[in-house]
Amino acid sequence: MKIAGVQLDISLGQIEQNLASMDQMIAEAASNGAQLVIFPECTLTGYCFDSLDEAREYSQPANGTAARSVVELCQQHQVHSVYGFLESDGDRVFNACSLVGPEGVISTYRKVHLPYLGIDRFTTYGDRPFEVASMPGLNVGMNICYDAAFPEAARCLTLLRADLIALPTNWPPGAECMSPAVICTRAMENKVYYAAINRIGTERGVTFIGRSCICGPNGEILAAAADTEQTILYAEIDVNIPRDKHVIRRKGLHEIDRLADRRPECYHPLTEPHQLTTPRMRLGAKSDT
Repeated sequence: MKIAGVQLDISLGQIEQNLASMDQMIAEAASNGAQLVIFPECTLTGYCFDSLDEAREYSQPANGTAARSVVELCQQHQVHSVYGFLESDGDRVFNACSLVGPEGVISTYRKVHLPYLGIDRFTTYGDRPFEVASMPGLNVGMNICYDAAFPEAARCLTLLRADLIALPTNWPPGAECMSPAVICTRAMENKVYYAAINRIGTERGVTFIGRSCICGPNGEILAAAADTEQTILYAEIDVNIPRDKHVIRRKGLHEIDRLADRRPECYHPLTEPHQLTTPRMRLGAKSDT
């Protein structure tokens, strides 16, 4: 299967313009044989909103008008897509991404880990368990941007049988260490494909750093982009590789399985309330826990 990651500029608050860019890129990726096209975080809306009220104007339900437009693009080009947007749910707004295809919206993920930056200062913490969704021939797990800094997120998706983790992201300056080092590590430690797709351009004084990359289950870089170019990355993936976690380097002498070799009975500090810091209140967000 061929997948594509679209590193592009995004216009703040210009949903129709951003949809037009998606249309162009999906058409190009499909013409090159891609079956899954992954876009950055907040593809539809942009990221650097100054208040929840400002962002709320551009948020939509997961199956709203913009989602239906993306589904129509997938129907037209017979592909599936992962894209980022702001999801409205009652009076709450989530930083979200969806997997959609010709059949409609398959799954929506709400960002669990929120940095104090851009729209994430105001959105509500993701309130659903991690899940893996299926498209023909591929099990897809979704994280968003800052989630990649927490290895537990990728491990949960791996335990749920993800073949590929898609990470729509908006990496700003200071996140240069994420690609390729952290992305290769997440791929290798879970033996999954990992596609981290960032944006470029400048928004309200924040310049995004590009450096999108797709990594393979052994931690190898399959495709990578520079920091300022608008481009489409392509990678061929074989789902049989992540579905067999047993790695034999020398039979009977050097064999590893990063799932079978786990010792979860020793990991209890991971799920205990921590004492090192106080949870930060989000500005204007609703129903946080």
